[in-house]
Amino acid sequence: MIRPGRLAVVLAVGIAVSASLTGCISWFQPAVAPTTSSPTGETVAADLQPFYSQVLTWASCGGGMQCATAKAPMDWKNPATAEIELALIRHPATGTRIGSLLMNPGGPGGSGYDFVRDSLDYGADARLQASYDVVGFDPRGVGHSTAVSCYDDPKFLDDFNYGIIPGVIGSDEWLAALTASDADFAKACLDHTGPLLQFVDTVSAARDLDLLRAVLGDKKLNYLGYSYGTFLGATYADLYPQNTGRMVLDGALDPATTDFDVTKTQAVGFESAFRAYLTDCVTKPSCPFTGTVDEAMTETAGILARLAADPIPAPDGRMLGSSTMFVSIILPLYNKDNWSYLDDLFTEVRQNETATAFLLADAYNGRNADGSYSDNSTEAFIAINCLDYVSDSSLDTMRTEAAELAVAAPVFGPLMSYGGPLCQNWPFASTRARVAITAHGSSDILVVGTTNDPATPYVWAKALSEELENGHLITYKGEGHTAYTSGDPCVQGAVDDYFVNGTVPASDPNC
Repeated sequence: MIRPGRLAVVLAVGIAVSASLTGCISWFQPAVAPTTSSPTGETVAADLQPFYSQVLTWASCGGGMQCATAKAPMDWKNPATAEIELALIRHPATGTRIGSLLMNPGGPGGSGYDFVRDSLDYGADARLQASYDVVGFDPRGVGHSTAVSCYDDPKFLDDFNYGIIPGVIGSDEWLAALTASDADFAKACLDHTGPLLQFVDTVSAARDLDLLRAVLGDKKLNYLGYSYGTFLGATYADLYPQNTGRMVLDGALDPATTDFDVTKTQAVGFESAFRAYLTDCVTKPSCPFTGTVDEAMTETAGILARLAADPIPAPDGRMLGSSTMFVSIILPLYNKDNWSYLDDLFTEVRQNETATAFLLADAYNGRNADGSYSDNSTEAFIAINCLDYVSDSSLDTMRTEAAELAVAAPVFGPLMSYGGPLCQNWPFASTRARVAITAHGSSDILVVGTTNDPATPYVWAKALSEELENGHLITYKGEGHTAYTSGDPCVQGAVDDYFVNGTVPASDPNC
């Protein structure tokens, strides 16, 4: 995810990371709710009946939250072979309850459990909390659920996330070293995770969603998905259109895009967002850049090139290379409120200081100050993406794509090239075709897009809303990743009216 060659599958880390920079932590009053679930009792195949009929037992887990664990088949095609656990947390409705609202913050690899526990007010406002039991869950392979694991010693993940690949980016020497490193990482993930590694794809996670819907006692799935969570939600709607209730997909991915389309569109999106930061920055006396926006872009490219050739050592022994610097740049672009971090970042790097750079990169990677990692988002991100995307890692293709990226996004494009070796070395190949999702026969689905979203560019929201048979676009004219979380009253009003009253906008409100 961090070094050149891994950023080609960067996608969106989800809103949980950008929220953490703003210190958005919620506290709740206890609510009275049943301590056991009442499954729907619907008829399913005999080998799935034990899963769909299970009763969840909710236990208090602090701050007015309740937690439970569900069982799911590891392999949905062979349910009896093995089971996995899915971790859930809920905040019971504070008013007249409509049902459950399941929430996914993105990634892939983001923890819905942690997001609801720590940042509920950021992801769902008071109207939604009054009307729904807001349920966070960790998808298969993620966090508190049965999870992907790739190491014993966190220094192994440090080397993967922050290590410097020897040689010039794109050279034969560099590619050979990158491929060897990727192969080692893939083998470690298989050794530590075992058979689960084959079954953490999004289709399997969407089948888990239907299971959770049923055991929670909801006839229809009500769902709020951010970032990658939009792809999970759209996949669910395609598999179970008859079970789709009120669904909002904010910060949408286009399911029809190839892995290279994703990379190229994101590279352009991050440069556009960085230009927006610079346009604002150069008007201020405190800005670390002088001159025009174009001159600042050129200077940034020069800084990245310098770090590629001559990384800066940090006090803890890690090296600040160009790829870690790139991650440090893009993370604040997810939320306009975090742009001030970029001022500190560039001021320090000019002085060969690394504190803010590693603060931001560590936040992205979930790395703690003591060198441990707070989650498995890196490992889950790669495992899920390698099953969801088919990529061509031939040398000729990668070099052709690298040249195209350098034209489309001259500053960031080169750092998002050469992603092929990682998934090429993965133990299990992807078989999923990247095609449009129509979700024929589903309920109305709201698709929310932000016009200058760097991670899930607006063109994807437009595309998904048109591909879905019953898709409805809500445009937010602004900066940052996702729109409902921006607090914009127009977006929040449209989404809340839909979730609470079932009101579908007659047309795009163009917020």
